[in-house]
Amino acid sequence: MQLRRRRQSRPAIRDFSHSARPSIRGYGMEADTPDADGAEMTKRERLVNNLQNLSVSDRVRMLRGMPLSVAEKSELRFILSLFPIFIFRPIVRTLSGKRIPCCSRLKYYIIIAMRQSWYSWLSFLHSLQLWQVALKRVSGRFGTGVLSYFLFLKTLLFFNLFLFLVMGAFLVLPQAVHPPTPPAEKCIFTGLELLTGAGSFSDTVMYYGHYSNYTLHRSCRDDGGGQNISVFNRTRPDCVSKHLSYNMPLAYFFTIGVAFFITCIILVYSMSKSFGRSFRIDKSHSILAMKVFCSWDFKVIKKTSVKLMSENICTQLKELLAEVNHKHVKNTVGQRLWRLMVHGLAWAICIAGTTACVISIYFFSDYILLALPVVVSLINLLLPGLFNLAAWMEDYQSPSVRTYVAIGRYENLMLKVSVLGVLCYHWLDRVACWESFVGQELYRFLLMDFIFTLLDTLLGEFLWRLFSEKVLKRRRKPVFDIARNVLELIYGQTLAWLGVLFTPLLPAVQILKLLLLFYIKKSSVMMNCQAPSKPYRVSQMTTIFITLLCFPSFLGVSVCVTYTMWSIPPSSSCGPFRGLQKMLQAGKRWVEQLEEDNPNLSVLARAHSYLVENPFFLFVGAVIYFHSQVVDGQRKIISLLQEQIKNEGDDKKFLITRLQSIHEKKRTPARRLRSQVDETSELKLRLLIDMRTAQEN
Repeated sequence: MQLRRRRQSRPAIRDFSHSARPSIRGYGMEADTPDADGAEMTKRERLVNNLQNLSVSDRVRMLRGMPLSVAEKSELRFILSLFPIFIFRPIVRTLSGKRIPCCSRLKYYIIIAMRQSWYSWLSFLHSLQLWQVALKRVSGRFGTGVLSYFLFLKTLLFFNLFLFLVMGAFLVLPQAVHPPTPPAEKCIFTGLELLTGAGSFSDTVMYYGHYSNYTLHRSCRDDGGGQNISVFNRTRPDCVSKHLSYNMPLAYFFTIGVAFFITCIILVYSMSKSFGRSFRIDKSHSILAMKVFCSWDFKVIKKTSVKLMSENICTQLKELLAEVNHKHVKNTVGQRLWRLMVHGLAWAICIAGTTACVISIYFFSDYILLALPVVVSLINLLLPGLFNLAAWMEDYQSPSVRTYVAIGRYENLMLKVSVLGVLCYHWLDRVACWESFVGQELYRFLLMDFIFTLLDTLLGEFLWRLFSEKVLKRRRKPVFDIARNVLELIYGQTLAWLGVLFTPLLPAVQILKLLLLFYIKKSSVMMNCQAPSKPYRVSQMTTIFITLLCFPSFLGVSVCVTYTMWSIPPSSSCGPFRGLQKMLQAGKRWVEQLEEDNPNLSVLARAHSYLVENPFFLFVGAVIYFHSQVVDGQRKIISLLQEQIKNEGDDKKFLITRLQSIHEKKRTPARRLRSQVDETSELKLRLLIDMRTAQEN
């Protein structure tokens, strides 16, 4: 930067094109003139400083192209491999004089070792990136559509990891350290608990009913090992005030609320950023040109990596070519009317199937309560076949349009959300400790969803491939259904979010499920599925996935959880909120106690009454944040469009200037020739006139 300020006419090395041959004529290295040592050192320091600003790969490429001897290049590499920039000047001077003291050499080698260790550590951290190689293989063979499913699964994994860490740190761990008094009759673990979620799991930190409704502190127990002292009843407050305590009801209430609030912020932020990234400004022709000439990474040297990258680029080129060659067919009026009738019939079939399943579950849920998760999962497995038949009737030409319609229609998701709504209506206030019962039901639903997903993978992909190869004698394999599998993920995540209030460890079950599902689905896709017969590129699919995850999945769960905590009376026999009219009163009592102890904190009580007790303000805040993030994404798109318009204008000006200069160059010789011809003709005419005048005289 100092070099740029001193000599604006001399460009920096990073300004040169990566494809151009590097030159050092602008840096005083073009000739070895017998200048003074100070001038030579200034040139060398300037070169070192400019090379230091480059990345490692660019630096190596620049050094290879410089017309220097091997010894000089080795010396520059040694200097550039050192750690701090402020030691370059003494090192360069020392190396130029060929005098390096022993202590300095040891110091330089230590610095080099530290720098190489740091780069090795960064490379190791980069290699720990989750599923990097597997995702590249999927993208290279099946394209961006199937890749978007696995990326979405990876996103859900991080959401559940966040919930697991929050719940484990603030709820599960404190309650496990200070467990309540165990019941007189203790259930024996038989193994069926892994399927039912009941039995010995009922009285553990997994469910709501196990958590205490008092302040946790071991020193407040009496000699007989009785219960901890209840803060709400204000028994022995001196014991509570003298020791560090942990109010479990208050922690339970605020942990759930803060976890959902942070998840909402992350979801909206991810949706706005994904919206800004997925909006494509460039046309397919320009992207195709950039992909052909600029997509190869020359730093890749391993054979497996080279093969993987070549497959990935080939698949992307096929998608771009399919988009470029796609032609919109204009239909006649009769064809349009026919397609409208087919679309209407498909919608009617989907809505009728969903309504029939919801009504049947509503009426028969009282009789098949224990087997209800199996029945619902079976319906979720079989009914989408009817939806696929309706999509086949519509006969979309573009695979991307078919995927977007299947996702946007909410066929599978509408069914699952409707079923969950009916079940929530039946679950509430059914048994004494209904919260733990709801938690067990959601655990069974999540487990059955995973089991039936495996059955769908086995029957729909593996056995169909074997049947096609062995019986039909065809090499045709099934195509991975992106819309259906993504909606399955959204349904499972909806169950996990809905069960956090009643089963704090349900995110851990969801994490295990997603990990197994990734490897099972990846293996099934690579073995049993084929790439789409019509390649297509999906640029906004991730944005649609995040949007569906936010609306209606997370929004519906937030409404259910908020209604439960704000309006429904909790169980009087179990859980951290026993003895309260509503779960909300846990925070209200804590604020009232703080206000009594310190009247100066009355502002906190008013803030709690407006912000927490009234959910309208929370809803308005969420809407404002969502709107701001959407506006931010739109601003980014507008800035990209403005930049594109500016670049196109500059390109047109550049092309016009070049055309004018070329035209001027072509016209200049013609003008010169015409002027020479005119001068010659004029001379000839004058000579003729002079000759005639001489003859007359």
